[in-house]
Amino acid sequence: MSKTNLTRRGVLETGAVAGAGLAVPTYLSAAAHSGFTNAPSGDTVTLGFNVPQTGPYADEGADELRAYELAVEHLNGGGDGGMMGTFSSKALKGNGILGKKVVYVTGDTQTKSDAARASAKSMIEKDGAIMITGGSSSGVAVAVQALCQEAGVIFMAGLTHSNDTTGKDKRANGFRHFFNSYMSGAALAPVLQKMYGSDRKAYHLTADYNWGYTTEEAITSSTEAMGWETVNTVKTPLTQTDFSSYIAPVLQSGADVLVLNHYGGNMVNSLTNAVQFGLRDKQVNGKNFEIVVPLYSRLMAKGAGANVKGIFGSTNWHWSLQDEASKAFVKSFGTKYGFPPSQAAHTCYVQTLLYADAVERAGSFAPCAVAEALEGFEFDGLGNGPTLYRADDHQCFKDVLVVKGKENPTSEFDLLEIVEVTPGAQVTYAPDHPQFAGGALGTCNNGA
Repeated sequence: MSKTNLTRRGVLETGAVAGAGLAVPTYLSAAAHSGFTNAPSGDTVTLGFNVPQTGPYADEGADELRAYELAVEHLNGGGDGGMMGTFSSKALKGNGILGKKVVYVTGDTQTKSDAARASAKSMIEKDGAIMITGGSSSGVAVAVQALCQEAGVIFMAGLTHSNDTTGKDKRANGFRHFFNSYMSGAALAPVLQKMYGSDRKAYHLTADYNWGYTTEEAITSSTEAMGWETVNTVKTPLTQTDFSSYIAPVLQSGADVLVLNHYGGNMVNSLTNAVQFGLRDKQVNGKNFEIVVPLYSRLMAKGAGANVKGIFGSTNWHWSLQDEASKAFVKSFGTKYGFPPSQAAHTCYVQTLLYADAVERAGSFAPCAVAEALEGFEFDGLGNGPTLYRADDHQCFKDVLVVKGKENPTSEFDLLEIVEVTPGAQVTYAPDHPQFAGGALGTCNNGA
């Protein structure tokens, strides 16, 4: 593993080595783990933060890493404690996890499944990471979640929105706080119907991987249920940077809505191209042409600039929320970094606290004890209102935000406005819902 793919910064800064350089991988050495993978034997515990430091989702990855570093600081008793003070569970004491100081290693997923698996594998085998978290791609999340299941460590998914992560590819060792494609469709459809009516023709451009597929399916099914017609769906490569050749046919299709099932840099580029082609100034079928972005983030809005004004989408969390937990996190993150956190930062920070809290409540780092503590766990005070970590599929259920690009932003960060907070009950579905069909949670693996 090259230094580019695995930056052992957290370990090097603290001086902890957590098993690095052992000839035999830690989790294969029976004498080293007391019955489960990478059981910490010293006074530290190592977490693995696997984020896209390069590639189309690198902006999200940078913010994720900031949040992880902040979470470690708070767990170890530094800073103002952030959401530890608002979290309904009071198990965390600011003295590490079960009294062990938290250290960390980082990897670069490159937004590629193979690279992500390789960096996660190295963190587990060489650095003794007992939990892996991160990612800004559902393809990456599914791949790393499967690896963690095999290795016997907990995977706390970062930013992954595909239904598959807690659907057909769910795993007993994997947990997701972030919302999913189905929830975006369920939250967005009523707002789109109210704003644009029931007689619309939609054209979809879709990122060619599992997140794009499930988001397209969720949005088409929810909009068709309210009367919209899907004119066409076209797949686009994740590596695409110029979408001009994909935008041109939209003008000839008879569609009056373009749905961009794109994220990160892909969405910034495709939206920019759509505006350059004049789509937002056109009238089709006697209606103003509209663009919809199912999954939004502040970082994407910043990248796209004025092009996002008035465009609707959904998001997991936003820094303008006024609950005490959100305000505490925004203050803590803003004090450390000088700007407000993204939804990616929020979910990664929260996942780290939820893992640490589960260990404390379980009284053990053993993955299956941690999983048991997370399954069916109900909590509040982490920024999305009352939340359930459902035991059936390890998916969190909570409120979902519908947002739109702000017409008159007051700063470079004030780019999205919340138009509706969709109650968790409206986006909840049965575990056997067709969009989540296939696969089985299986059995937790301690790795012993």
